[in-house]
Amino acid sequence: MPRYEYRCRTCGSTFEVSRPMAESSAPADCPSGHDDTVKLLSAVAVGGTTSAPAAGGGGGGGCCGGGCCG
Repeated sequence: MPRYEYRCRTCGSTFEVSRPMAESSAPADCPSGHDDTVKLLSAVAVGGTTSAPAAGGGGGGGCCGGGCCG
């Protein structure tokens, strides 16, 4: 189940709530009981596998076409 991060505007605390995606925009109460909260925008990192370049070079690369690799 996805976790969403919220910040309480009243006390300033940050907290997470696990809920279905269908309820992602529903309001969330602060653990201290306040109801003036805002959902924070989260960046999600997705991992994967990369393949090594062919022997002898040949372009490619795992980051933006190899432009940021030495």
